[in-house]
Amino acid sequence: MGRLALLSVSDKTGIVEFARQLIEEFEFEIISSGGTAKTLQEAGLKVTKVSDYTGSPEILGGRVKTLHPRIHGGILGRRDVSSDVADMESNNIRPLDLVVVNSYPFEETIAKPGVTVAEAIEQIDIGGPAMLRASAKNFAHLTLLCNPSRYEGYLEEMRQNGGETSLEFRQARAAEGFGMTQAYDSAIASYFTSLESAETPSQSSISGKLVQSLRYVENPHQKAGWYATGTKLSG
Repeated sequence: MGRLALLSVSDKTGIVEFARQLIEEFEFEIISSGGTAKTLQEAGLKVTKVSDYTGSPEILGGRVKTLHPRIHGGILGRRDVSSDVADMESNNIRPLDLVVVNSYPFEETIAKPGVTVAEAIEQIDIGGPAMLRASAKNFAHLTLLCNPSRYEGYLEEMRQNGGETSLEFRQARAAEGFGMTQAYDSAIASYFTSLESAETPSQSSISGKLVQSLRYVENPHQKAGWYATGTKLSG
């Protein structure tokens, strides 16, 4: 049985070229959902829609697409645990080798002037973060990619390791996945807190994206970086 990848991204930067390499160079089978599947099919790539793979249609206006045992079983199944393998076989679940996913653009949406609460709510992703967390948790058995800038690094990793990825590489990508879900939830929590400014929040957190690594730091054994919050840099 060949390699299986799930591609379901909001940020479609480079996804067509990446999928083409997965298919042509590494003989991946691709399953995909929603707009990602449409984008890949329009590019002439062979893709199985998630709804066809699971046998369950996308419902509730796209709110439920990937929340299915054949998807999450394929992500979370441990290939070295006999009971997991038995469960997967009895439920017709194929293990996923690669999950490429990122979340709806919540921060970009709420940054727009005049955005309504209803519009913001529709950019609260459920399936994406669920797949991010599940894939990151099971990094021992599959690779998670949540940033298009990592696509080429993944291909190089596969080329250098005979069509496999190292545990170190998978663990690093898992850390990025957990970082993405943390930042995403932080942005959502901060937004809803801002709607009730009279209350002091019981919890608060700050999350930022790396803008630039810094050469100098207080202690020589440490690494430093410049991080920005929100969606824009102020000048």
